[in-house]
Amino acid sequence: MMMLAVVLSAPALAATDNAVASCYDARLGVKPATVGTELFVLIDQTTVFDPVLQQQVANSVRPFMRADHAFSVVTFSAFSQGRYTQVLAAGTIEPAIGQAARDDISKPLLSKFDACAKRQPQVAMQAIGSALRGAFANASADLAKSDVMASIKSISARVKSSPARRKVVLIASDMLENSSVTTFYGSKGQSVRQIDPGKELKLVADNDLFGDFGDAQVYVVGAGLLAPDAGKKSTYRDPKTMRALNAFWNAYFQKSQATVVEIGQPALLNDVR
Repeated sequence: MMMLAVVLSAPALAATDNAVASCYDARLGVKPATVGTELFVLIDQTTVFDPVLQQQVANSVRPFMRADHAFSVVTFSAFSQGRYTQVLAAGTIEPAIGQAARDDISKPLLSKFDACAKRQPQVAMQAIGSALRGAFANASADLAKSDVMASIKSISARVKSSPARRKVVLIASDMLENSSVTTFYGSKGQSVRQIDPGKELKLVADNDLFGDFGDAQVYVVGAGLLAPDAGKKSTYRDPKTMRALNAFWNAYFQKSQATVVEIGQPALLNDVR
């Protein structure tokens, strides 16, 4: 579990959209190109993740902590209980300066830029590690409601507005809606209800809960995950129930201008790319 320790060992940071200082000094005479990829990590604080799933999220973000990548860590929860969508950390590991432009820049300025650029991935790792640690630590299974769809719709606007050429969304959530619109839980909240995807999608449309992710790719960790203290009967989620949950979210994201790459039930079987 060494990687989790590396990723999540940083001291706490204040929420910021600029966790990584820019290396592009005005004297360089060039501006950074549009970032190639932005990773959005969305963490549902009504879902409690065990160390194994926390580790998978930490492992998944690490390959994105390199040049030409941006990141955002956002938590969401239950609007009705004072838990709001919040950006914990965001930043950009800037693209390199092209060779043609480097030829026109003085060596001292280039040396300063290169030293700064070399530090950016580590600074980004510290920022995202602190954000993940805080997000997981503050999760609670005691919240009675979970506004998953409303939260995801709200966050989709941030994803769409990203200037990155490619957008990747990693959602850490049980994906079990439990709001005034509908609930995906069974009796007493100790099981997953077998939903009718068509009926649920109509409720989404009627309540204007589809988002717009601007053609992002989506991965989910934790689908159908139940609270650790739920009754023993709830630990078994039959295949029909999970297929229905999977079908709903695939259709939801398709209608929200996104493509689902994989939904982990609860863990992902493939790497986030």
